[in-house]
Amino acid sequence: MPRFLISFDDGSMDHIPAEDMPAVGAASRAVVREAKAAGVWIFGGGLLRQQASIVGTDGAVVDGPVPEAKAVIGGFSIIEAPSRAEALMWAARIADGCRCAQEVREIMYDPES
Repeated sequence: MPRFLISFDDGSMDHIPAEDMPAVGAASRAVVREAKAAGVWIFGGGLLRQQASIVGTDGAVVDGPVPEAKAVIGGFSIIEAPSRAEALMWAARIADGCRCAQEVREIMYDPES
């Protein structure tokens, strides 16, 4: 069954007042519970706002992009759905809960994963 990455950019939730964040968290967790009950949820979470570390093929570590200077992922969900249409439906529910637009991309199939 196809798997999908549903994500949003860091800073996409900055428009939400601090006093509304508990309600946003509750709404988002409710969608996750519904996705789990429907059997589509694999994994997801928000990412801390921080500079990334980039590890090269030689093992060298360098500083990555600063979130304020480049678009980076702020949160993500991995779901398994029978169609792109269903993935888009879940993305719409996540967008409503998080109060921010979501990007949907299909994950390439790998028989080893």
